[in-house]
Amino acid sequence: MFSKDKKKSLLEIEQHELMEHAQTRIKQKKRLYNHFVVFLIGSVFIVFINKVLKYGLEYNWFVWAITFWAFLFAIHIFNVYITNKFMGLDWERAQREKLVLKQKQKIAALQKEIETEFPLSNINKKKEE
Repeated sequence: MFSKDKKKSLLEIEQHELMEHAQTRIKQKKRLYNHFVVFLIGSVFIVFINKVLKYGLEYNWFVWAITFWAFLFAIHIFNVYITNKFMGLDWERAQREKLVLKQKQKIAALQKEIETEFPLSNINKKKEE
């Protein structure tokens, strides 16, 4: 009876984690697409300011502004599609499992140290006397 509840709750937790991860990815991609639209509109606006409104006409500064912005957009693409593959949900789980294993090893070492310094047989003997 209890084991079914535990399995069910573990599945629900895992499904909840997967849903949260999916929602996070959707938000990341949505921000990337919004960045792309703003980049396109902003680039047209920068060219418009430089060429049509003749602001700083002696130098084509819009090229540098758009190049810099394109570089920032490329970094955004890299973060969403490449970095997230390496440091995605599986990576997070592996890191979590490593940390839990380290904590369990430390706890086991502390328990062993306590048992060697304060053996239960000595404590039981003192209680009997």
